[in-house]
Amino acid sequence: MTWLITGGAGYIGAHVARAMTEAGERVLALDDLSAGVPARLPEGIPLVQGSSLDGELLKRVLAEHAVTGVVHLAARKQVGESVAQPTRYYQENLGGLATLLDAVAGAGVRRFVFSSSAAVYGNPDVDLITEDTPCAPMSPYGETKLAGEWLVRAAGRAHGIDTVCLRYFNVAGAAAPELADTGVFNVVPMVFDRLTRDEAPRIFGDDYPTPDGTCVRDYIHVADLAEAHLAAARRLASSETPGSAGDLTVNIGRGEGVSVRELLTLIGEVTGDGRPVLVEPRRPGDAPRAVASAALAATELGWTARRGVREMVESAWQGWQLHHA
Repeated sequence: MTWLITGGAGYIGAHVARAMTEAGERVLALDDLSAGVPARLPEGIPLVQGSSLDGELLKRVLAEHAVTGVVHLAARKQVGESVAQPTRYYQENLGGLATLLDAVAGAGVRRFVFSSSAAVYGNPDVDLITEDTPCAPMSPYGETKLAGEWLVRAAGRAHGIDTVCLRYFNVAGAAAPELADTGVFNVVPMVFDRLTRDEAPRIFGDDYPTPDGTCVRDYIHVADLAEAHLAAARRLASSETPGSAGDLTVNIGRGEGVSVRELLTLIGEVTGDGRPVLVEPRRPGDAPRAVASAALAATELGWTARRGVREMVESAWQGWQLHHA
């Protein structure tokens, strides 16, 4: 097997490349380097600079490297940006996916793992979000992920491609400091950024119907997430007849909720900066609680998260210090 990882030099993509390589899989990466960093990739992994919108490039890469499976992570992923630039998100996220699936079908590749998101669910009023929870995304980003799942399954049925769609919850941490998230878009690096600038961390709303009044979320260590991709790839590879395993959609989370206040308290302990937080008004669209049911991933992929929230914060802090010294 040879796996193509699109977005392979990104924060999550590089972790996936590392996990799959260490497990003995042969991989190569495709990345336009708009957010990817080549140095993140393990030594010896080929990197092709380019976009999933470039159909001719994709055909050439799939043929020259005899690719037999694809892990598709390349996408724009900022919710706020998607609200401001919806056409860009639809063009890049869905257009790139459609172009890639055409190339995959034409090359006879029959295994496809798709990076989706818990953003497909929107704001469900449930204790645990299962894969059967109705999807009602609240942003163009979430819409492109849900429509992407539909497209992946439709292409799978039309061309005999086995597919797995992984719905990530909140990703944090780093398997090694050099692989850390260098952006300031997710909650943990956002708090680090404010502390580094000698500013108080912010909580948006402390009057939610939760035990401490702040939103509750499910956080997943990026190394666990990478291992989930490996498990999905191996499930597809284990099918004796490619194209016969059908499609699977699973949540990737820990199944445990952590409140924003609990997370900020933990960050204060890890960083040694436990200054009081600044409470601001609620943000539109924030769900009081969003926690995954991870049971299906355990049953279907044989995968469960192994790392806790403290390990996520400690590893993320080590990476932040490396990149922001």
